[in-house]
Amino acid sequence: MLKVYSADEVHAALPWHALVDALAKAFAAGANVPLRHAHQLGAGDTLLLMPAWSPSALGVKLVTVMPQNAARGVASVQATYILLDRSSGEAIALLDGEALTLRRTAAASALAARYLARADSRTLLLVGSGRLAGWMARAHVAMRPAIDRVLVWGRERQSSETLAEALRADGLPAQAVSDLAVAVRSADIVTCATTATEPVVQGAWLAPGTHLDLVGGFRRDMREVDDQSVLTATLFVDTFEGALAEAGDLVQPLAAGLIVREQVMGDLAGLVRGTDKGRSSPEQITLFKSVGTALEDLAAAQLVAGAGR
Repeated sequence: MLKVYSADEVHAALPWHALVDALAKAFAAGANVPLRHAHQLGAGDTLLLMPAWSPSALGVKLVTVMPQNAARGVASVQATYILLDRSSGEAIALLDGEALTLRRTAAASALAARYLARADSRTLLLVGSGRLAGWMARAHVAMRPAIDRVLVWGRERQSSETLAEALRADGLPAQAVSDLAVAVRSADIVTCATTATEPVVQGAWLAPGTHLDLVGGFRRDMREVDDQSVLTATLFVDTFEGALAEAGDLVQPLAAGLIVREQVMGDLAGLVRGTDKGRSSPEQITLFKSVGTALEDLAAAQLVAGAGR
């Protein structure tokens, strides 16, 4: 029988440690993940289909982007995930796609930090104060109890204050900051969750040992860090196929000849399998660029459905 999971139920069924471990297993095992299908519906409306399957599961995320929804008082991006029985094709679960995406995106960054951030990291900086930023903080702090300071910077001071207050209500040691350069220089982990098309973080601000976690940019024309950041850091991605095709933070420096493909040292599959080496020294600056993959959605959906039985 088809089970429907609300956003609250999806979040409740995906505790951070269990989700990060599930993603690690999924990346180690691999899955069939075709490139997402994008269909233009006219008037700026878009339908995205993101399928993935493995020997044990099959699923697809349906995403609609309807720019005119703002006038209707409805979010422009809507997402639903359908999990199917691998052998029969019967629908098993229908999940809130936004909650699933928020949770798995943050968990993937926390998984990458397991290999790329310093073990003694104590200060986390959120660059961006939108919908995703809070979940990034919750994931990193849950996986790293040593973090005792969470800094929040956004373009609008009030949004930063609001997010910091919400995080404090969840027990996180959060505070809003106004000087981004100073905040970056003091941070051990800098997680960027913005929709910027021009660099926000400058490489000149990065202290030795910093880990950069970039999740906001998902198009070739989007940038969260400047070229110096990319040139300074050792580079990693969630998937080579996705990040090297879609991530402006890497695609633009590659196109300009500032870096070459071989400088992207590993992906999540290689890190969890041990075939790619992660952080090699305390002073090394690392950069993880994520654009998302349907493999993460599938693994998270399986965890939700398993918890609901």
